[in-house]
Amino acid sequence: MITVHRIYKSFLSEKERSFFAVEDVNFMVSRGQLFTLLGPSGCGKTTTLRCVAGLEYPDSGEISIGGQTVFSARHRIQVPVNQRKIGMVFQSYAIWPHMTVFENVAYPLKMRRFPRKDIRERTYNVLEMVGLKGMENRAAPHLSGGQQQRVAFARALVAEPEVLLLDEPLSNLDAKLREEMRWELKDLQNRLGITTLYVTHDQAEALALSDQIAVMHEGKLVEIGKPRAIYEHPRAMVTACFIGMNNRIPGIITGRDGGLVQVECSVGKLWSKEMNDGEQLSMGEKVEVFLRPENFIFSPPEGANSLQGTILRVSYLGENMESWIKVGETEIRVSSHPKYHLEPGGDILIGIAPEDCWIVPLNDGIKVSENDARPGRACEDLVEKDA
Repeated sequence: MITVHRIYKSFLSEKERSFFAVEDVNFMVSRGQLFTLLGPSGCGKTTTLRCVAGLEYPDSGEISIGGQTVFSARHRIQVPVNQRKIGMVFQSYAIWPHMTVFENVAYPLKMRRFPRKDIRERTYNVLEMVGLKGMENRAAPHLSGGQQQRVAFARALVAEPEVLLLDEPLSNLDAKLREEMRWELKDLQNRLGITTLYVTHDQAEALALSDQIAVMHEGKLVEIGKPRAIYEHPRAMVTACFIGMNNRIPGIITGRDGGLVQVECSVGKLWSKEMNDGEQLSMGEKVEVFLRPENFIFSPPEGANSLQGTILRVSYLGENMESWIKVGETEIRVSSHPKYHLEPGGDILIGIAPEDCWIVPLNDGIKVSENDARPGRACEDLVEKDA
């Protein structure tokens, strides 16, 4: 439904130097799919979306929507925005304050000179669809944040586009409303079956909404996969560091046993499943081992990687406990149910199953920050942001 083939987009920096905001990006979105571009600020995801929308023209490459080529540098095709059969919701919503709810939603149809009867029928139908029935005469400034967002969605859908483009549509809402609207958006997208390209930096949002996630870094697309695969078994260092909380421990491949790989690292020897798309890592190869805090267990059974440590500190967060446990010279972060009463200074045995350890080659071609290479460092700040 959407095909993006080898697009490049460059801009001039403040020093008049050209840089690529998007570099050799390729992906395809199937009909009815919700496909998310995920990454930190400045990674190129919004620029990619704007290229699909026609708000930016790439330097090279091709883009097609619904089988129609809307951009081709080689064939000099540049279909304007209003002819691309898209609906778009911006981060700011772009609601016109001098118009009523009805006028805001009906505006795209009026611009296309639809008959008055059709405008009225379509507008009322889409307002009911997004839960704004009865609010059509309300002034836009008198709406809540959630209601303004619904107006933006209604306006994007009223012309019955083939593709919906969403640029950080939930970021202006408070945490509770953002979670509520997340499920409403997914339900609406499922009911309509509309192909959707979604941009966000919010990992939880991407995991909850998406059929497929494409992780971007420094203008490049580094990995595409289903949410569970992206979270549980990332293939790229950037993905492992950016998504979720992780303990990151450098090590060296020292053995193999069936489908398991042994890694020698600062906490001892860890066994992990070979998770590198069937490509075997070499003996002696340097890797990073990633261990999610929530995957650790207490009193581990036979077959698990067992680690003896000392509890350094404990933080009660209501729904879970966060503990920092020193194993050798390495601090490991562990998340557990609050029913476990852990006290600083106590000794503890923790474990993690081989299938919950994953390894990524140290040199996977993607640059991540190494300004703090301490073993066991959590990864939330490791991915370098664009300038």
